[in-house]
Amino acid sequence: MLPLPIFEHHAPTSLDEAIALLSTLGERARLIAGGTDLVPNMKHGLVEPEHVISLKRVAELRGIRVDGDRLVLGAMTPLEVIAANDLAREHAPALAEAMGLVGGPHHRRMGTLGGNVCLDTRCVYYNQTYFWREALGFCLKKDGTLCHVVTSGKNCVAAASNDSAPVLMVLDAEIVVRSAAGARVIGANDFYTPDGIYNTVKRADEIVTEVRVPIVDGRRSAFEKLRRRGAIDFPLLNVAARLDMQNGLIAAADLVVSTLAARPRRVSAASRLKDTPPSARLWQDLADAAYKQCRPLTNLDNDTEWRRDMVRILTKKALARAAL
Repeated sequence: MLPLPIFEHHAPTSLDEAIALLSTLGERARLIAGGTDLVPNMKHGLVEPEHVISLKRVAELRGIRVDGDRLVLGAMTPLEVIAANDLAREHAPALAEAMGLVGGPHHRRMGTLGGNVCLDTRCVYYNQTYFWREALGFCLKKDGTLCHVVTSGKNCVAAASNDSAPVLMVLDAEIVVRSAAGARVIGANDFYTPDGIYNTVKRADEIVTEVRVPIVDGRRSAFEKLRRRGAIDFPLLNVAARLDMQNGLIAAADLVVSTLAARPRRVSAASRLKDTPPSARLWQDLADAAYKQCRPLTNLDNDTEWRRDMVRILTKKALARAAL
């Protein structure tokens, strides 16, 4: 059993109090929501905060509601609540599906939407104990100067492993963050970057407060996930699909594949579906296009060719289910 390092714990009861603490403590502090990502990473020596600020008691960060033409989800809303919520299942079915597939039941009970949105990237050379990483000479993401995945590369390619990211991108969601300087509203498409070390544009002094998903008539969505077992394991691949239907035709479509590298990858060919009726032939064509664009790396501990072959299968399944 790996021990936790020594740190000072803070439990603010309001968002303003949490923001003030984070502003004062700066980079010495880390936020903790459910703790399903931060705690293991602290045990492995991947992050070493002197202070941990818990958001558990900040009630204003919880809840799901419809506000005009948007579904609004508080960042501290547990994943299991989103998966079972009628509003989420009606207006953002892919998000409800994705949150229902994170980890196991205990992870979904503890884990939160904001925590999943900000989940650290993962790599087989990074998510190990200190002694394992030391024996290998560490890596670009932590304490080293070499990427073991792309040995000549100068950028970290640890994989985005949060199931919420591709879904929020296809749904054109907005992510709201707050700091002592005020609030920012960031489109999910702009929130993630290709940097495996800092793969979001959220600053260290900012807190994700809510996620806003537009409600669009005729919008349908679905999510598919690949992992070794049907529970617990992190994804080896995930796919989110969206179809906007009008008069039996596809008015707009989007497809995002993730767990390849630090940023989820949008399949550009999805725009070709505009003004066409849904069909198995379309799903196959888009699956072939996704296969060409998506090339998994050795950043996860599994066969890359198998993961790539599964891009075709998961794409077809997601599109077919979205069209139902």
